[in-house]
Amino acid sequence: MPTPTFDQDNRLLWVERISHLLDSQFRVPGTTWRFGLDPIMGLIPVVGGLPSLAISGVLILTMLRHGASGSLVVRMVVNVVLDALIGSIPVVGNIFDFAYKANDRNVRLLRAHYQEGRYQGSGRGLIGLILVVLLALAAGLVWGGWALWHWAAARW
Repeated sequence: MPTPTFDQDNRLLWVERISHLLDSQFRVPGTTWRFGLDPIMGLIPVVGGLPSLAISGVLILTMLRHGASGSLVVRMVVNVVLDALIGSIPVVGNIFDFAYKANDRNVRLLRAHYQEGRYQGSGRGLIGLILVVLLALAAGLVWGGWALWHWAAARW
């Protein structure tokens, strides 16, 4: 069975369209500067970066399911985490969001991965591991919130 190309897989083209929407859908008039919904959402204090982070996570999982290797996914996650961490800093983060474009970077990485013929098929094992880690983190957050609540209630 021949290895599919990036442009032959509608799910990967969907990832590319969503990445474009998040990172470079709009152009500043009179310039070549492009931006998307990510830096606009980042203007909302405290929670602005969360929708973008969630969408980026879904995009990475989709890329993983359709051929991204484990090492490539790690690079993609680093791009998204860096974007989320620096993007959460007031003012500096907003400027960074306009310039960094983590999702567009990730799509370029996956395209190069396909062009090099390193397509690997499903990454179900890594997806399972990621889900277990996320569930453990969520459980830790719930437990930590519960413990903090009881500690604070005992002090009042």
